[in-house]
Amino acid sequence: MDTEVEVGGRSVRISNADRVYFPATGATKLDLVEYYLAVGPGIVNALRERPCMLHRFPKGVSETKVHQKRVPAGAPPWLETVRLHFPRYGQHADELCVTELAQVIWAVQMSTVEFHPWNSRRADTEQPDEWRIDLDPMPKCPPARVRQVAHVVHEVLDEIGATGWPKTSGGKGLHIYVRIAPDFGFKDVRRAALAFAREVERRVPTEVTTTWWRKDRDPAALFVDYNQNARDHTIAAAYSVRGVANATVSTPITWDEIDSVEAGDLTMATVPSRFAELGDLHAGIDDAVFHIDGLLEWAARDEREGAPDEGGDEG
Repeated sequence: MDTEVEVGGRSVRISNADRVYFPATGATKLDLVEYYLAVGPGIVNALRERPCMLHRFPKGVSETKVHQKRVPAGAPPWLETVRLHFPRYGQHADELCVTELAQVIWAVQMSTVEFHPWNSRRADTEQPDEWRIDLDPMPKCPPARVRQVAHVVHEVLDEIGATGWPKTSGGKGLHIYVRIAPDFGFKDVRRAALAFAREVERRVPTEVTTTWWRKDRDPAALFVDYNQNARDHTIAAAYSVRGVANATVSTPITWDEIDSVEAGDLTMATVPSRFAELGDLHAGIDDAVFHIDGLLEWAARDEREGAPDEGGDEG
């Protein structure tokens, strides 16, 4: 079954609209389109002007996933892109750069389920304006530990004068975003993120690890993944559906919800009504800009004291 969807004055043809993308729930490609229409202002706000990698599932989430950087030939003329260079490989890619909802729906027509934007914008892709704190639980890390550490993160952010915007990962972890002034490159934003992670680790050393190599981590610890701030590292956007059987959504939440939210309850089926009631909980993020100079001083102190940076991945 094919259908046409009108989005902001543009017509987007949806082919195979009745194809089941999520076998566990029976949700179809058209259901996915309708979800993104329902949370339109939120997903556009999360992706606006950012290079975006698309996680495509041409035959549904139980089949092979395709990681796509390049917008294919034949895309509509109103689609916007940004050219990224990858010096290590001597290549470039023209990635989707969302400025309106119709472009999101076009990507869904191309079988995109997940949207993974960069933490920089088109105006200068080498100067991030978003610092991402990824609370990534190891296999035996209990949910209570994730919540406990999230509160410590909130405490440290308050102390340094930064506003954090939390969201579920769509899995077992949590993400906290901080809007930052685009004054530094990826290397320094990553250094700042590592310095912050170390401070959190100092406060709850039995709960948190910043150890880079997975094999060396306590399997019950929470890893604060600072390397998500390296160049060309991306995580699912706010309001992105995840490519899992029950169609969970990486959902903005309030700090007051940290202790009660169940990520499994925030799905493609439930988030639209939540969005209709609460609106975009990240709508104010651009008005809360933080300067990372102080964190870079922490990083320099740690480096003088010989703290290791085992990952060493600067993108």
